[in-house]
Amino acid sequence: MEKAYKLLAKQQRISNNKAKEIIDRGLVFVEDKKVKIARAELPDDTRFRVENVADVKIIYEDDNIVAINKPAQVDSYDIQDAIEGAELLHRLDRDTSGVLLLGRNEKFIKDAINEFKNRRVKKEYVAWVEGIVFEETVIDTPILTIKKGKAFSKIDDRIGKKAYTVINPVEIQGKKSKVDIEIKTGRTHQIRVHLSSIGHPVLGDEQYGSRTQTKRILLHSKKMSIFNYTFEAPEPNDISRYK
Repeated sequence: MEKAYKLLAKQQRISNNKAKEIIDRGLVFVEDKKVKIARAELPDDTRFRVENVADVKIIYEDDNIVAINKPAQVDSYDIQDAIEGAELLHRLDRDTSGVLLLGRNEKFIKDAINEFKNRRVKKEYVAWVEGIVFEETVIDTPILTIKKGKAFSKIDDRIGKKAYTVINPVEIQGKKSKVDIEIKTGRTHQIRVHLSSIGHPVLGDEQYGSRTQTKRILLHSKKMSIFNYTFEAPEPNDISRYK
């Protein structure tokens, strides 16, 4: 028996730190099961499969803004660090793919952040969720976020902050549904906790109750509009065609 990251480092001929990193990013599997704990003890003959991460693509850029099609499994801050002179206007969770916006100059960044704060940015997502969604559903329960260690959000009617999410059914496969989502607010994990609260957690989102194993949380930022800009990111294969 040996720790997972040490076995992976030997098999991939990489450093132990690099092996820990890619396990933590959710890219390492044994058959179809994700390796979640880098220090987990595994048999010496365990064979790993490492998922490749799609390339980061620029949708559009000018002197004010950069719109990125962010792949899943890439941290928003890593993208910021890779684009000189650009600053994140918002963030997407590591597992979430799609439109990510950065600003290029101080005035635009200030004005854009004000648009987000005043809920004037239109944000549209698409996801696969547990259960069958038949009709439009509005979720407006307040959300409280706890940021000690790994961030976690929950519904809290007493001290939670206002949050507003609208979902519409797109497709049903067995007991899973594809839904379009629009959010008016931008609370931490808002979509994930709101959908979980009505019994439809996003597929692969074990933190908020999904029992379906997937390579990542099946949530995609498909369209975003700010000022006179509108950006769209095509659905990746795991969103456009589930299973």
